[in-house]
Amino acid sequence: MAEFKEVSPNAPVSEKLLNWVDNRFPLSKLFEDHMSRYYAPKNLNFWYIFGSLSLLVLVIQIVTGIFLVMHYKPDAALAFGSVEYIMRDVPWGWLVRYMHSTGASAFFIVVYLHMFRGLIYGSYRKPRELIWVFGCAIFLCLMAEAFMGYLLPWGQMSYWGAQVIVNLFAAIPFIGPDLALLIRGDYVVGDATLNRFFSFHVIAVPLVLLGLVVAHIIALHEVGSNNPDGIEIKATKDKNGIPLDGIPFHPFYTVHDIFAVSMFLMVFSAIVFFAPEFGGYFLEYNNFIPADPFKTPLHIAPVWYFTPFYSMLRAITTEMMYVLILSVVLGALFAVTKIRMPSFLKPVVLVVAAVVAAAMWVIDPKFWGVVVMGGAVIILFFLPWLDFSPVKSIRYRPNWHKYLYGIFVINFVILAYLGVQPPSPIGERVSQVGTLFYFGFFLLMPWWSTMGEAKPVPQRVNFVAH
Repeated sequence: MAEFKEVSPNAPVSEKLLNWVDNRFPLSKLFEDHMSRYYAPKNLNFWYIFGSLSLLVLVIQIVTGIFLVMHYKPDAALAFGSVEYIMRDVPWGWLVRYMHSTGASAFFIVVYLHMFRGLIYGSYRKPRELIWVFGCAIFLCLMAEAFMGYLLPWGQMSYWGAQVIVNLFAAIPFIGPDLALLIRGDYVVGDATLNRFFSFHVIAVPLVLLGLVVAHIIALHEVGSNNPDGIEIKATKDKNGIPLDGIPFHPFYTVHDIFAVSMFLMVFSAIVFFAPEFGGYFLEYNNFIPADPFKTPLHIAPVWYFTPFYSMLRAITTEMMYVLILSVVLGALFAVTKIRMPSFLKPVVLVVAAVVAAAMWVIDPKFWGVVVMGGAVIILFFLPWLDFSPVKSIRYRPNWHKYLYGIFVINFVILAYLGVQPPSPIGERVSQVGTLFYFGFFLLMPWWSTMGEAKPVPQRVNFVAH
């Protein structure tokens, strides 16, 4: 049993109270370990604000969600009316609802920027693989949470979007129809579907999401933050064991984050009060119409943050399958001829490629569209083991890597734009090229990441006080 610490009888009441708590719960120790004595690199820049902003938006979503649940009714006959009741009759209900809907888009904006920072600065490299894996799992949960929440207003796009996405699972061979029936809870999207999605959106997925966020932060504080130079600050310490290039997270980065939070809340508030629909991208106009199973909207598309992956789904046509089969065959031949591997693995690679190519020839392209859409997210989990570059940060990679990353971002934005547009022959071709580039960027990374001459990485971080 730990010894109780004592304070002076003349100490202030606040100090006595803190001491009482510390003797029963390690409050001060937690603050020191994760704030005042947690040393972060002193050269963190603008890109390092989005982790804190993600946490802020998560809190906004949880708090506003609690107030929305107080008045929302998960019933197909009452759901749309309950949302209208929140908007029109509940005091400040319109503000809570708009904060929640705007928060959903804000969440994806800051998470996409957070992931991009990890991508350019190599924050997924050793020893931070688990941080990245937990982050990708958070992203996956966030997509599930957003999709299920999108159904709850029970408007036209909610209903028909759920109809399209759930029916995609029916394309899975053998188990597809039963799986789609299990997800719907009925033979059509209806009351049972709404209740299932409500329970997952409000209880199950948030619990998993919070657990992953805690694991993400614990893993981060265990190995320490990365920095724009990709240098491990723990490698150079003073006689007291403090990193020479590190500064305490509190107060230096708490002030940094508070400033970022204030700027973010100004933009967030402006959108909530003046443009909550954001031109139909944050809240689609069709979703202000009650769900009607007998009237299909002219164009069904998901919310903007799903559209890059939706474009990849629509890109998989019968013609595209021929290209994918050829890509599998050429990829297998490239692997056995250009990549070092044990000789016994080469025939295995060729056999697996032949089986996959045969399956792609036989099984419906709709199924492979689902595989591509899911694979576009799952492939992110493997990024730490695909990047073979000798340096972490984009600062010290060959200059042409910057252009490649730039093209990747532009390609992702184009796919997002095409996803909200009605299908067209030109859009289909562009999305097919964009899909091939997206997967080629990652699958060919073991090859292209080693090309070119890396710049010398300094022993200490580059930092100029300002």
